Amino acid sequence: MSTYFALRYDFRAAGVTRVQRQEMYARALEQAPYAEQHGFGAVMLSEHHASDDGYLPSPIPAASAVAAVTSTLPISISALLANLYDPVRLAEDIAVLDHLSGGRVSYVFGLGYRPEEYAAFGRPWRTRGVDIEQQIRTLLALWTGEATEVDGRRVQVRPVPFSDPHPVLFYGGGSEAAARRAARLGLNFAPQHSDPELRALYRRTCEELGRQPGFVMVPPPGPAAVFCSEDPDRFWAEYGGYLLADARGYAQWESAVASHVRDESATVEALRAAGRYVVHTPDELIAQAQAGDLKLVTAHAACGGLPAEPSWESLRLLCEKVKPAIG
Repeated sequence: MSTYFALRYDFRAAGVTRVQRQEMYARALEQAPYAEQHGFGAVMLSEHHASDDGYLPSPIPAASAVAAVTSTLPISISALLANLYDPVRLAEDIAVLDHLSGGRVSYVFGLGYRPEEYAAFGRPWRTRGVDIEQQIRTLLALWTGEATEVDGRRVQVRPVPFSDPHPVLFYGGGSEAAARRAARLGLNFAPQHSDPELRALYRRTCEELGRQPGFVMVPPPGPAAVFCSEDPDRFWAEYGGYLLADARGYAQWESAVASHVRDESATVEALRAAGRYVVHTPDELIAQAQAGDLKLVTAHAACGGLPAEPSWESLRLLCEKVKPAIG
């Protein structure tokens, strides 16, 4: 299996100015086409709300902007918190973006795991599992272009998506309920961690329902975020705090949720030793990939508010030294 390269943004950055935050967004729109030119496999965008560090709350406009500056690069919104949207507006927005992007945007629908996000939108937390199934079924019905009942109204969405019958859809989650829900909805499945039991449960449930199982996107073993530097010690000394801020942000949210990106390190030194966030030289990454020990390179180019340098330095080394050496 070859090494897969992805570019990820969530734009969380505590304490930055408005000008600094705008630079991060502008930088992403320069880095995405650069990564496309150098053969990256995808841009990944995430969604969260009510976060003091400005975590990306509106991934669909962000994906639209990325689609506008690229032409072939796949874009993944993972995850999209479907319960927080009006279903008709969401169906329309996704359909239009599907046309704008030529079908390049895929979606991982998720429940979310923060009650404060539901409170911010006035959505019920207790019934969220039932609600998301109804929400997704409503979206699927609206994308047929036929009149569909939504809260007692007959609604018809136009245009239907460019993709037939709709964009690539996953259901994401790290629980048995999530695996069963993905199967019931007829969606692909994106577990948050690599537990083989979840994959088996999803496939077994699909078969019990008489459905052909979809694709299961399991995070491979290895780091959650990869940075490249000619001097990793200097990188950690000068910029390790940004990586730690990102890790601590997730750890504070996910105390009860298993995740590929979760790390509870309290110091930069502990974070470096844990191996979820790694900084290596080009030669080290090339050697790991050639040995089969590096299946996924996720370039988290604005991690924790990482400044333009070393963000660009890391991406350039990945694109111009590492990727050409391993194909």
